Amino acid sequence: MEVCSTKGAIRGLVRNWRKSGNSLGLVPTMGYLHEGHLALVRRARSETDRVVTSIFVNPTQFGPNEDLQTYPRDEKRDLALLEAEGVDAVFMPDVEEMYGAAGDTFVEVPGLSARLQGALRPGHFRGVTTVVTKLFNIVQPDVAVFGEKDYQQLTIIRQMVKDLDVPLRIVGQPTVREPDGLALSSRNVRLAAKHRQQATALSKSLAVAANMAKPQLRVAEMEREIRTILEEAPDAEIKSVDILDATTLEPMPDILDRDAVILLAVRFGSVLLIDQKVIHVERYAREI
Repeated sequence: MEVCSTKGAIRGLVRNWRKSGNSLGLVPTMGYLHEGHLALVRRARSETDRVVTSIFVNPTQFGPNEDLQTYPRDEKRDLALLEAEGVDAVFMPDVEEMYGAAGDTFVEVPGLSARLQGALRPGHFRGVTTVVTKLFNIVQPDVAVFGEKDYQQLTIIRQMVKDLDVPLRIVGQPTVREPDGLALSSRNVRLAAKHRQQATALSKSLAVAANMAKPQLRVAEMEREIRTILEEAPDAEIKSVDILDATTLEPMPDILDRDAVILLAVRFGSVLLIDQKVIHVERYAREI
C-alpha cells in the first residue's frame, strides 16, 4: 500500500495505474476509521480495480465553535486497517498541501446546502463540496463511495457532480450500525457513557417510523411518534426531525405519497449525532 502526502505523488501513482487500464475508486474520509468506513472501502473494491482512500480532517467544514481540534485521530491505526483491506493507496495531505495559500474559490450547491444540517452548521457543506471537488480533481476516480448516513451530504455531492458534469459515478453505501442499532460514527467515542446508552433512541425511533409507514399516512403523525421516542432519552437535545422527499429533500406533503427520507439530528452533551432512514412507499403499497 502506497501512502502519499502530496498531490504530485498521488497523481503520479494514478497516472501509472491508468496506463495499465485500471479503473479507480475513491473513498474520502477524515480518518479515525471504523467498520462503516471499511464497508465503503469494500464497496469501492467491488466496483473498481484500484482503490484510493483519502484521510484529511478538513478545516473548512468546521464552524468556529465546532470540534476541529478535538476531532479524533489515529493515523497509525487507520493505515493498518486500510492495508488489511487491500487498499492500494492512501492520500494523506496536510492542510498546506491541500489548500496552499488561502484563496477565494469555493464550490457550493445553493439551496440544498443552506437547509437542514446546513442551517445548523452554516458553511459546513460549502467546505465539504469544495474539498470533495479538489479530491475529485486530484485523484480523478471513476467511482466515489459515500455513506448514506450523511444523506444530505450524499444528495448534495450527487447534485454537484450532475451540475458540473464531473465524469464519475457516485455510489451510496447503506449505514453500518452497532449491534444495538447506533449508527457508526467517529464521534461516538466522545459520548459520555450515559449518552451512549441514550443515543440508541435515534435508531429506535427510525425503526418505529418504518414499521408505521404506509401510503396516505399523515407525515405529522409519523413525526410525533419519532419525537416521542427521542424525548424518552432524558439528555437528548433534539435539533431537527425532518421527513422529506427522498430524492429532492423537499418537504413532504401532508401525507406519505412517495419515497421519503427521515433525517434526525440530536445532540448529547457536546456531540451532535445524525441518522437517517429511507422509507420506500411503493414497497409498502405492494405489501398491503
